[in-house]
Amino acid sequence: MDPVPVQLQHKQYFISYINKETPDVSLFRFEARDATKVDFRPGMFMMVEYCDDSTCTKLSRAYSIASAPQQNFLEFLIGLAHGQFTSHLDTAKVGDDKYYITGPYGQFAFTPEVNKKVLFLAGGTGLAPFMSMLREIKLLGSDTDVCMLYSIRCPNEIIRKAELDELSRQTNMKLSVTVTRPQPGDGWTGETGHIDADKIKRLVPDYAQRTPYICGPMAFSKAMRDALIAMGVPTTDIKADIWG
Repeated sequence: MDPVPVQLQHKQYFISYINKETPDVSLFRFEARDATKVDFRPGMFMMVEYCDDSTCTKLSRAYSIASAPQQNFLEFLIGLAHGQFTSHLDTAKVGDDKYYITGPYGQFAFTPEVNKKVLFLAGGTGLAPFMSMLREIKLLGSDTDVCMLYSIRCPNEIIRKAELDELSRQTNMKLSVTVTRPQPGDGWTGETGHIDADKIKRLVPDYAQRTPYICGPMAFSKAMRDALIAMGVPTTDIKADIWG
């Protein structure tokens, strides 16, 4: 079954909610000035443009959508690294409306009724499109079988921890979080080290039966793709959203 095409939109949005998720990542919720919804499939991304006519400033960045399609807002998980665009978001306040959002774009799309058994490999803020997918699964009551491996540097960098725990209870998802830079006294007792072929085989022994999705920084995505290919997963089966 082919996914239904979506129509591109370009609208003015305002920030309706901000939440600091980790020391470096915040969740931003945007709502359209005309109160309309965006038709998209989980996994797709939008172009977010900051436009300040008073200073002739116009900047834009692409961000994966973290919210589910049925909602009347768009959410993004944004790492507030030092940069021209994120410097504006770092000082943004609820109600700010100097934003225009265009989209959706991308082929990294997920359809629960089609993709019934999947492997999600997420690195850092690469969690964003998977949040959209998992939220969609929950809202639809889908029985999609999900195994997700989520790589972060430190325990305090787990994004949406409480919601991920809830989704693990409310959907057919098995979540494994691995910390790549554990420190003495950080209290972490879970998986450690980078995701590699051995870790995937141990944590997801039926990986060959699953459609793999990858999202994260370029180095992470390349390492995951290389690992899957070395494990015998056909290149044509691997779905990746690479950025950085």
